[in-house]
Amino acid sequence: MIALRRIPRPHVLTIAAGSLAACGFQPLGLWPLTLAALAWLIHRLYVVKTWRQALLTGWLFGLGHFTVGNSWIATAFTYQAEMPAWLGWIAVVALALYLAVFPALATLGGWWLANTRRAILLPAFAASWIVAEWLRSWLFSGFAWNPLAMVTLGEFHRPGLALLSQWTGTYALSGFVVLLGGWWLFALRAWKNGRRKSAASYALGPALLMVLPLHGDLREGTLPFTLVQPDIRQELLNDPANYENQFRQTAALSLARQPGTRRIVLWPESGVPDLLREGYPAFWYEELTFAADPVQARTRIGRVVGPGSLLLTGTTDLEMRGRTVVGAWNVVTAIDGSGAIRGSYAKAHLVPYGEYLPARWLLEPLGLSRLVAGSLDFFAGPGPRTVDFGTYDKGGWGKAGFQICYEIIFSGQVADRAHRPDYIFNPSNDGWFGAWGPPQHLAQARMRAIEEGLPVLRSTTTGISAVIDADGVVRQFVPPHRAGRLDGKVPPAHAPTLFARTGNALVLVWAVVLLGIALVASATRKR
Repeated sequence: MIALRRIPRPHVLTIAAGSLAACGFQPLGLWPLTLAALAWLIHRLYVVKTWRQALLTGWLFGLGHFTVGNSWIATAFTYQAEMPAWLGWIAVVALALYLAVFPALATLGGWWLANTRRAILLPAFAASWIVAEWLRSWLFSGFAWNPLAMVTLGEFHRPGLALLSQWTGTYALSGFVVLLGGWWLFALRAWKNGRRKSAASYALGPALLMVLPLHGDLREGTLPFTLVQPDIRQELLNDPANYENQFRQTAALSLARQPGTRRIVLWPESGVPDLLREGYPAFWYEELTFAADPVQARTRIGRVVGPGSLLLTGTTDLEMRGRTVVGAWNVVTAIDGSGAIRGSYAKAHLVPYGEYLPARWLLEPLGLSRLVAGSLDFFAGPGPRTVDFGTYDKGGWGKAGFQICYEIIFSGQVADRAHRPDYIFNPSNDGWFGAWGPPQHLAQARMRAIEEGLPVLRSTTTGISAVIDADGVVRQFVPPHRAGRLDGKVPPAHAPTLFARTGNALVLVWAVVLLGIALVASATRKR
């Protein structure tokens, strides 16, 4: 307690502001707290005198922000026996200590750019925040979870201000959220100076923008689908004794309501416990799966989905070196009604400590391991890929893009630009992540749909499964921890958006534009 009293009060308030800023994300959606917290952060940037103070201010804000926003990670430690559950909260704080570097870089950049031109601090800081979030998305493999722009999403039926991301990209939209926070700071200053009308306009402007009643295009598509959420709890998912029950539960939700219906059937990540490809050593079929014969396993799946249907399901492929299994691939496999494999996609963005152990040679002797049972690391696939299953009017199932679980959070990295898909399938297992992780994950899938102008279909083990149209509107969903299926037609894609054509180059252009406007305005004021 004595040590806490020695921490300067502005530092404590800055950590608290960062924590409040995270309350604007799902499932709380309290975006006014985010704007108020940003107003405090910008106020501190106007006050600090040195670059070290600017750097520390951003880092303290980020520490609170990422500790609260990523608190769902701690829940993952309660579902495995390799490491103690209490280590989860240490992991959350340790990750926040690192991620806080990026807000620190943003505050340092904004303060330095505006050091001799205080009038441009706000746009300079917004531009720096854009660049910092972009860096966070790819540096050291990237962790792009919860960029500030996520607070702009409206309710399921309303995309809100997030609709702008098709012209800005997510990270540039985060910069605009910083600008809105600055407006609230100006409102407070105007109020203190007795300028009530100016204060009202500064305060109401951002609020009105955040609640814009923007709606999407509700046209219906042509390709029928059945999307399944089996509600297989995480504590049972990897239990071989439960594999057959899992399959029966998923299969029962997948049967065609009219025999011979041509449709796509969507199962989640970890949807099939069996190995579906041939050629692996017998041990792997006999000991680790329910069906020892991969042909038999595929044939059974084909009978479930029925003739005319194509199943897209999460499963696992093994990597062989001679007769030795050296690793695995987290894949989506496409299986038709005859049990034939029609294509596959391998996950590219793997989860550190979940799907592989970084620097295994160093960390394993120290007692650290993956959160998921097993000693085999997963290999990374080549990146976004479109698999053409033929057009629906000629007997096919459209052009499918794939993003497995965590991959969907990476703005600008979810679709093959040279071969644009008709829809993106996002199978996931969110059963690890408590009450906060799944709604945040869904929100980021909605943002990808808006940016790319593509529908996203999410099938998860425990929820939230959803059909998201190209404007980020959730057309249908299955709530968490409930078994269910969704039937309908895949919403149509839009023409490629500006962001879909340019990617994150557009984001950096917006950063330069913001800074350029600030410098021109500053030069004009000096004349």
